[in-house]
Amino acid sequence: MVILGIDPGYGIVGYGVIDTNSIDMVLDYGAITTPKEDSFPLRLQEIEESLKFLFDKYKPEVVAIEELFYFKNQKTVIQVAQARGVIVLACQKYCGKIYEYTPLQIKQALTGQGRAEKAQVQYMVKAILGLSSIPKPDDAADALAVAICHSQTSCQLNQNQAR
Repeated sequence: MVILGIDPGYGIVGYGVIDTNSIDMVLDYGAITTPKEDSFPLRLQEIEESLKFLFDKYKPEVVAIEELFYFKNQKTVIQVAQARGVIVLACQKYCGKIYEYTPLQIKQALTGQGRAEKAQVQYMVKAILGLSSIPKPDDAADALAVAICHSQTSCQLNQNQAR
């Protein structure tokens, strides 16, 4: 199964594509970056167009997205939520099978502990996928973690599917 994992944002959107039926599970990972000098609507358009490219190239069967968590900066959370809306819409449009996971669920799936540190999660991404180093940027490692979480918890699909 080809899974696209996404760590949402608007300046940086992490993505990771894995194929659970392949020995070399990692197909691709990286980040969609939008220039700060671009208008916010243009940045959202760039995110959607970049996601379309990923869907066209890898044809994922499902998408796993990290749910938003509490932000201290209200302006940032609103913009991230708007970007996440564009991301969810693109995923619905180009794939249709979207699953959402909280940071706690992702950490639990990868490390066995919901309160694991970021470094522990990154180490497990590297170990599980057999990579020579921790994926960079951090957003890409986070996106791969979401994809791994989905692959490891797919028996509970109905409770995590976006409605």
